[in-house]
Amino acid sequence: MTGDTKRQENEKCREAEDGQREAIRETGEVALSHRIHLLSVIGEIEGHECLSANSKTTKYEHVLPKLAAIEDSPDIDGLLILLNTVGGDVEAGLAIAEMIASLSKPTVSLVLGGSHSIGVPIAVSTDYSFIVKTGTMVIHPVRMNGTVIGAPQTYDYFKQMQDRILGFITEHSRAARSRLEELMLDTGILTKDLGTILVGEDAVKEGLIDAVGGISDALRKLNRMIEKRK
Repeated sequence: MTGDTKRQENEKCREAEDGQREAIRETGEVALSHRIHLLSVIGEIEGHECLSANSKTTKYEHVLPKLAAIEDSPDIDGLLILLNTVGGDVEAGLAIAEMIASLSKPTVSLVLGGSHSIGVPIAVSTDYSFIVKTGTMVIHPVRMNGTVIGAPQTYDYFKQMQDRILGFITEHSRAARSRLEELMLDTGILTKDLGTILVGEDAVKEGLIDAVGGISDALRKLNRMIEKRK
């Protein structure tokens, strides 16, 4: 190998590393290997309105095109999703969850710090899901910020939105709808609020998550799913 060829290869490696670092910094995404793509859902899921510059956010306008590109790419065989989110915009969260659920390639999710509120549908949208022992999931009724019109139609809209969320969760997990509604309206766990916090094994027992595990378990499961699909 000549000196010029070696320098060119080193330069290409540096450019690839720089590109990977930039992808992680901007979107929390990276290709773990030639087969698996990593997508992280962190902070608050941002919808049609921009949040504060000081907030950690997952922007749905970035995630949706990326998911479409993953589906179309012949170089990606599987998707691993890491979740540590407080929830956020309901429509944006459901859009992300529906896109993940419609992928033809194997998908696995791993709940780390937490996957709260609208993060729950995203966590269950994959083919298989894990949660770490200390991970949490919060189930609560739909909330809305800003001006709310005190009319029956407003409450009908809330109910419709809540039904959409519950329908998606029950379709993509082992949790029963009646049990989810019971957890959602519990008054004895969250101070001055309705809902339930599920920690690690509790989320598995309730049927929301498939198993307790970490990153090695998630990657091992995804690789097995990829090999089985091939």
